[in-house]
Amino acid sequence: MPDVWIPPQMQRVTGAPDRVQVAGATVRQVINNLEQLHPGIKELLYDAELDDITPGLAVIVDGDVSQLGLLERVSEDSEMHFLPAIGGG
Repeated sequence: MPDVWIPPQMQRVTGAPDRVQVAGATVRQVINNLEQLHPGIKELLYDAELDDITPGLAVIVDGDVSQLGLLERVSEDSEMHFLPAIGGG
């Protein structure tokens, strides 16, 4: 199962550990299964109006920033991170 790293600000809200293993073949499936383990985390990761990842949040799969969002494929040995996007100016 993919390893999913939970950002510190979400750990406080959900009581989740910093890393969990969650089944899923896409980012969408992983988020849905993560919600089963830690109710309430989906609302932090998913924007229902946009049917996409929450704006300002980046999904990193195996070291690469996802360009496909919820459709990004993950494998059994993938590592996923949900990170607040960093902006500057």
